[in-house]
Amino acid sequence: MTLSRRTLFRVTAGGLLLAGCAAGGANTETESSAGTLLRSTANLPEPFTVPLPVPPVLEPVRTDATTDYYEITQRAAPVEILPGLRTTVWGYDGVFPGPTLESRRGRTTVVRQRNELGVPVAVHLHGGRTPPEHDGYPLDLVAPGAAREYVYPLDQPAATLWYHDHRADFTGPQVYRGLAGFHLHRDDEEDALPLPRGEREVPLMIADRSFAEDGSFAYPSTDPSLLGHPGVTRDFVSGVLGDCVLVNGAPWPVLEVAAARYRFRILNASNARRYRLALDPPGPGFVQIGSDQGLLAAPVAHDQLQIAQAERFDVVVDFSGYPPGEEVTLVNRLGEDGTARVMRFVVTHRAADDSAVPTRLADVRPLSRADAVAEREFTFRRGGAEQHGMTLWTVNGEPFGAGSVAAEPTLGSVELWRFRAQNVPHPVHVHLAPFQVLGAGRYTRGWKDTVDLASGDQAEVLVHFDGYRGKYVLHCHNLEHEDMMMMANFRVR
Repeated sequence: MTLSRRTLFRVTAGGLLLAGCAAGGANTETESSAGTLLRSTANLPEPFTVPLPVPPVLEPVRTDATTDYYEITQRAAPVEILPGLRTTVWGYDGVFPGPTLESRRGRTTVVRQRNELGVPVAVHLHGGRTPPEHDGYPLDLVAPGAAREYVYPLDQPAATLWYHDHRADFTGPQVYRGLAGFHLHRDDEEDALPLPRGEREVPLMIADRSFAEDGSFAYPSTDPSLLGHPGVTRDFVSGVLGDCVLVNGAPWPVLEVAAARYRFRILNASNARRYRLALDPPGPGFVQIGSDQGLLAAPVAHDQLQIAQAERFDVVVDFSGYPPGEEVTLVNRLGEDGTARVMRFVVTHRAADDSAVPTRLADVRPLSRADAVAEREFTFRRGGAEQHGMTLWTVNGEPFGAGSVAAEPTLGSVELWRFRAQNVPHPVHVHLAPFQVLGAGRYTRGWKDTVDLASGDQAEVLVHFDGYRGKYVLHCHNLEHEDMMMMANFRVR
């Protein structure tokens, strides 16, 4: 079959520009991320010239004795990401990132999502302990023009959560287009700590993107009918890597800070890129206070942070050691050229600071191998199945299917799950169930929901099936791998 130029460059996967050939691809083995670099044809701005935006906090439309109610409309909207150009984003309330939701333990959060996009959507609260019918299962879709209420009891400790699209086969392009936002869950125990707060508590969503000449997002087609045709998606099945680093939707932004402590909730919302973050000049580095699922038992000091897709690091940076006027750059040791830089902080003045990082943060009961009532193994690799002439990404050699179930743990139990990565790196995410990594390293302490595996790596995790019975998924959070079937069901009995 010969594809016409019109077919190749049609709007697909929700209006994304097919840029596999036009923008140019380059292998990125040296960048330590699975994927191919998609080069922008737009003129990208000079780094550190755009102020850092902070996503607005959404106010509830109403409250009662137990519940806070919110409404969000998913819609397309033109925004200025690159100076002087307009980019049409698919945004929650038409903004990227979406508005930040704040919830509190002991109160239920209900979010009514209305879909005014031209494609189906599914909303997953990443890190939320959520009933299965509200988890955003990838085949549980909200049709264009329809609305749905998602109910989040969130009986879990304070944590940096996030919400994003989870539509089967199209998660990659729809998140790339803008469907992602923060959800900050709070509780009284965290509030009692003297951590930085207010303007000195800043969420940072890091996401790489590429842009076409007119400022639109560039993304290769993921229309299944085109899979297997040279120059369409074959070069990008390992992942789409952008050449422009956005933080909170702004390219290489700058933030003015006082010479004081700041709390940064760092999220890697990239489709396929991993980062190794460091400060230049280094100064005191990072003090990690939290992980994916909440506070650590005690703070951990780092001079750099390795963060895979979907992981969160809750850190404190003390700028008091820098003189006013100092420019501190957040760099990416895994990047090259533009992707080696993330954002910049400019220390403007000295200021009073009554915050502190306590030596004890939270009660985190460590699990042990003896807690596990069963052991299971999951291998993440490319191979075992094909579709449209393309070799799929699989879990245990099987592509995702609605009717298959890879595990049936019992509610309340702990199981030891062994994850193996082959071919390329795979960040593995488990819905519903928090886990602890056996033999945890510096970057994997505390309760996690995503663990980063380099090619050939293995991780043993103790998964606690707490909360609800029903069907959930585990998958690779390289979104192109996920869309190419690297996902499996488990059912909590």
